[in-house]
Parts: sequence; C-alpha cells; structure tokens
Amino acid sequence: MADAPTPATPASPYTVERAAEKDAATLGQKTNSATATAQEAQGGLPQFEFQHWAGQIGYLLILFAILYLLMSKVFAPRIRKIFDEREAAIGSAIASAKQVQKEAAAEAEASKKALAEARAQAQKTALDAKAKADAQALERQAAEEAKLNARLAAAESEIRAARDQAMTNVSAIAVETAQAIVEKLTGEAVTAAAVQAAVKG
Repeated sequence: MADAPTPATPASPYTVERAAEKDAATLGQKTNSATATAQEAQGGLPQFEFQHWAGQIGYLLILFAILYLLMSKVFAPRIRKIFDEREAAIGSAIASAKQVQKEAAAEAEASKKALAEARAQAQKTALDAKAKADAQALERQAAEEAKLNARLAAAESEIRAARDQAMTNVSAIAVETAQAIVEKLTGEAVTAAAVQAAVKG
C-alpha cells in the first residue's frame, strides 16, 4: 500500500516579509548599479557637461551682478568715505600746524624787534643822560675856572661828584629799562636788585 503524500506546511507571515525585503534590497542594488553604470557612460560629473553650462553661466552672471552692486553701492562708498575723512583730518591737522608755526614765528619776530627797540632806546637814553651830565659838568667847570682859579681843586672834586651822580642816574635808568623789557617779554616782574645782580654778574 502506497504512502499518502505529506501536506505542504503553510509559510508564516514573518518568512514572507523577510523574503520581500530581500527581493527589494536586491532590486535596489541592481538599480544603483545600473545608475552608476549610466553615469560612467555619460562622462562623470554633470557640472562639466556642456548642456549644463548655460544655467551655470546664468547663475554666475547673477552672482557677479549682485556682488558688483554690493561693492559699488555699499562697500566702495563706505571705504571712500573713510579715506576722505582721514585725508580731510590729516589736511586740517597739517594746516593747523602750519598756522601755529607761522603765528609762533611772527611772535618771535615781534619779540626780537621789541627787544632791539628797547635796547636801542636804553642806549639812546644812556647816551643822552651822559651827554647832558658831561655838558653840565663842563659848564660848571668853566664857570668855576672863570670865577676862581684858586678853587680849582674843589671844582674838580665837585665835577667828579656830579659825574658819579650822573652815572648813578644812568644805572638806575638802565635797571628800570631792563625791568620793563623783562616784564614785557616774560610777563613777570623782576626786582631792581635782581637786575643789578645780573648786570654785575
């Protein structure tokens, strides 16, 4: 008697799902392989293909126009403004320095002129005082000689005293003149003792 055939065991849902995933993975690998093969056959990267150059050139022109507008309308005016302000500040500083230098030179020249005039005036005053004193002394000497020759020695003593007095006046005038000059030049008053000490020194 022949054996009865064994009935087929039905497949579980888990087994069917695993088989479907395996078939999908195999199909994806074949598709990726086919895509890679097609790209290799076409020549590599798409940005180096001639049919894509028009779009790339268009994008480059747009980017260049945007950058050009930014540089010409935003960055370049700011940079130019900074340079102009710096140049104006430097020019103003130089002009101010030149003006100050001119004023200082003019003041120095005026001070020299005033000092020279004061010295000339002091010398003229001293010479006038000396000439006047000499004239007075000569007049006195002549009068004394005419009046009394016997008192010649006394007359000479009086003349020497008059000369000393005249020189004392000249010295006082010179001290006062020097005080005025120093006060005008420096703005500070000095004492007569200090001027005499400076003259003697």
